[in-house]
Amino acid sequence: MNPISTRADATILHADLDSFYASVEQRDDPSLRGRPVIVGGGIVLAASYEAKRMGVYTPMPEFAARRLCPSAVVVAPRFEAYSEASRAVFEVFHDTTPLVEGLSIDEAFLDVAGLRRIAGTPAEIAARLRAEVLRRAGLPITVGVARTKFLAKVASGVAKPDGLLVVDPGREIEFLHPLPIGRLWGVGPVTERKLHARGIHTVGEVAALGEAHLVAMLGVGSGRHLDALANNRDPRPVVTGKRRGSIGSQQALGRGRKAPDTIEALLLGIVDRVARRMRAAGRVGRTVTVRLRFDDFTRVTRSRSLAHPTSATEPIRDLALAVLRDAAPMIEQRGITLIGLSVGNLESVGDSTEQLLLPFGRKDQSGLDGVVDGLRSRFGHAALTRASLLGRRSGLEVPRLPD
Repeated sequence: MNPISTRADATILHADLDSFYASVEQRDDPSLRGRPVIVGGGIVLAASYEAKRMGVYTPMPEFAARRLCPSAVVVAPRFEAYSEASRAVFEVFHDTTPLVEGLSIDEAFLDVAGLRRIAGTPAEIAARLRAEVLRRAGLPITVGVARTKFLAKVASGVAKPDGLLVVDPGREIEFLHPLPIGRLWGVGPVTERKLHARGIHTVGEVAALGEAHLVAMLGVGSGRHLDALANNRDPRPVVTGKRRGSIGSQQALGRGRKAPDTIEALLLGIVDRVARRMRAAGRVGRTVTVRLRFDDFTRVTRSRSLAHPTSATEPIRDLALAVLRDAAPMIEQRGITLIGLSVGNLESVGDSTEQLLLPFGRKDQSGLDGVVDGLRSRFGHAALTRASLLGRRSGLEVPRLPD
């Protein structure tokens, strides 16, 4: 007996566009079809399956990708085109079922339980969804169908590219346990190496370890999480209208020494982007987190809390710069290849005491932030920039689902 859901049928779909950015480029430029395509901006943002077969992956440096795949066509990202394609695909999702949980601009969970009498079986619905996405958006999409979100996502990964896979409720363990441990949510390179070092290579072998052993190896959170998934326990429903818990942005810097003022200027550009997104979403936050990746590929994360939740640029900027300056000795010693910032513990403006404390965070806010946001809204984000960022690459603002 499967210890998971009360669902008798596989009615959860995980729909995932195939190599999304690269597929949009191949759709819009017929000369790129069938050729290895890399969407890049110093790093590989996306690669077509023709490029992936040559060993290209995200996010690897563009120079390394060119070395692996000399015949690749490298194109600059067109984020407006990707956002428009995403909107078209999500229209298909919402025309299929009202129960849609977006994960990113190119993937979502859909719950089609209860639609059998009007729309057919889940497999028929999934096949029709794939055909509609191709017809209306011109893009290939892979769909996994299962009783749980986890298995549906695994199924779509196994079915890629441009496939459809339904996991029979009576054969879930048979499907899941032979898969490599990398298919488990939460198993990244570090965890994978730890498990491989102990001779554990399949999901079934993880399940056989038991929760106590996994907790001893990986810690309480990771151990319990992997034990549940490996034993096919995932009761989570498809959730609609869920708001994000943090808003952030990051920028790859490339290798080589950078001057402190250059690093600070790039962080300020990230702060501007994050604060602008928070205000546009009507959110305020209290916890500022700075993430750094060094030349030796190690990472450091540092968080500090604001006195009050806010979306104002100035207090977020001041806290972020303080964290960065504290990390200066590590950066000097080890170099830096990536910098990121996020603001968490988010609240909606209407639920926050910020309105009593600061004139920021509202869509009709006063002050400098309001003036800057208004000008950017009217003339575009590039209309205004910090003087310290003139002549510097300010990073790529990757499109995201609306908050």
